[in-house]
Amino acid sequence: MKLKLDENLPESLVAALSALGHEVDNVRLEGLAGRPDPDVWQAAQQAGRFLITQDLDFSDLRKFSPGTHQGLMSVRLRAPGRRALAARVAEVFRAEAFGSWARCFVLLTDHKLRVHRLPR
Repeated sequence: MKLKLDENLPESLVAALSALGHEVDNVRLEGLAGRPDPDVWQAAQQAGRFLITQDLDFSDLRKFSPGTHQGLMSVRLRAPGRRALAARVAEVFRAEAFGSWARCFVLLTDHKLRVHRLPR
């Protein structure tokens, strides 16, 4: 899966997700750190990448409804330290059938994973 990590996720996830076979880039390495959210969103969409972020500006399911984008994961942890974030995101990509997440809105919390799909 082609992934883009927002600047609010740990750099260690690039290597962890790449080791699982994903093509990963991140906002910092692309020189997009500090850029407005629409710029980050546009870069992810143009590159055909599934965006993973903690940014609340990307958490509105109505604005980012399934089927209108390449895919989006909003990560909402109670204690979102770098280690906790890296562990939880890597864990879900190891354990879940992520191949069906394209064009979906995915919400990841400490104990749940909710995949919002395009209505059938």
